Amino acid sequence: MVRIGAFFVGLFFAGWLLISFLFGAYSYVTEPPAKTVEHEFHLAPKHVSFSFDGPFGRYDRQQLQRGFQVFKEVCSACHSLKFVAFRDLEGIGYNEAEVKAIAKQWALKTPDVDPATGEMSTRDPVPSDYFPKPFANNVAAAAANNNAIPPDLSLMTKARHHGSAYIYSLLTGYTDQAGYKNAKGQELLKEFPDAKTPDALHFNPYFANLNLAMAPPLAADDQVAYADGTKATVDQMAQDVAAFLTWTAEPKLENRRTAGLATIVFLLIATGLAYMSYQNIWADKKKAA
Repeated sequence: MVRIGAFFVGLFFAGWLLISFLFGAYSYVTEPPAKTVEHEFHLAPKHVSFSFDGPFGRYDRQQLQRGFQVFKEVCSACHSLKFVAFRDLEGIGYNEAEVKAIAKQWALKTPDVDPATGEMSTRDPVPSDYFPKPFANNVAAAAANNNAIPPDLSLMTKARHHGSAYIYSLLTGYTDQAGYKNAKGQELLKEFPDAKTPDALHFNPYFANLNLAMAPPLAADDQVAYADGTKATVDQMAQDVAAFLTWTAEPKLENRRTAGLATIVFLLIATGLAYMSYQNIWADKKKAA
């Protein structure tokens, strides 16, 4: 009796789910959800190729150093890298002396305590320090950025779908809303009159809600003078800083891929040896059978 009762209870819930699904599908077809301005304006990230793409990709150290230069000279005025220490820069090709020089010359000081008085003070960063935050707290950050708090960029490429391409697309995606999408922006604005970008915000179709408080950070070519002589176009700077932020989020990416490849090779060899052992051990038994 218990089994029969459980069967009918399960049958009831299965039927209820089926009916709910059919009614939901019918409602979706007959009354599709209204289009939103984000659906009409928002774009998927652009396609861009990086040296670290694919299972065998490797970081381009020169590109990472260029990306760090862009971050240092452009992005660090507002954004932090709270999970990255200066000494980690050895991973992108800087030697110990260069890392010490970068830390000492950093524009922002590191909070410290005066050992003589116990009062708060500041000092020059050292390689073991993490990158100092550009603002003392969130209140100061919001006050300086139109009430928007610039996010930390340490893990940004991990926090966004298609992270590297997203960063690149966002930095190169600022545009005029009215002329956006093959001059259909005006038509879209007529359909969504409340979607006009507010004053002090900036339209970017690659951002989730389309409007950023951040003005275009890469506004013109040669905004940065690359130490290796590479032409600093907006496109180049965007690719370089996207690559650098991918490294800050995944500094061990190459080691992980190398370990994964070695594991796959080991498993293939072990599988082959196990199969040959099986054949050798059971060869007599099969004949006897």
